[in-house]
Amino acid sequence: MLAKPAPLAPQRTKAWPDTDLRVDALVTEVIGRVADKWTMLILEALAEHEHLRFTQVGKLVPGISQKMLTQTLRQMERDGLVTRTVLPVIPPHVEYRLTDLGESLGAAFCGVWLWAEANLERIEAARGAFDAR
Repeated sequence: MLAKPAPLAPQRTKAWPDTDLRVDALVTEVIGRVADKWTMLILEALAEHEHLRFTQVGKLVPGISQKMLTQTLRQMERDGLVTRTVLPVIPPHVEYRLTDLGESLGAAFCGVWLWAEANLERIEAARGAFDAR
């Protein structure tokens, strides 16, 4: 039997006002998942293509091992972010594509890249000032 993974952050026993504890837990999980660079890089690769085979995803995500690619794609499939299709050819080909849910997650976090682009110089200046102390 596989061990249940530890929560990414301490679980709160009380929701924010007017929120459901299940939603609170899901937000914590989603933030943890997208903070994992592999998920976001795979989302980006799949967003740029209609569908990709497993090896193509691996080539578009530099530095990812086959094991991490497999684990991340399985988790993304479990979460409903991607669909996995086994094509009936020999040898079998497996294709992945974003679901509507995966596309909407990518769009939601696109704002992070826009924010980073808009604030790059300010952040670099702040880091430089801090490191100079």
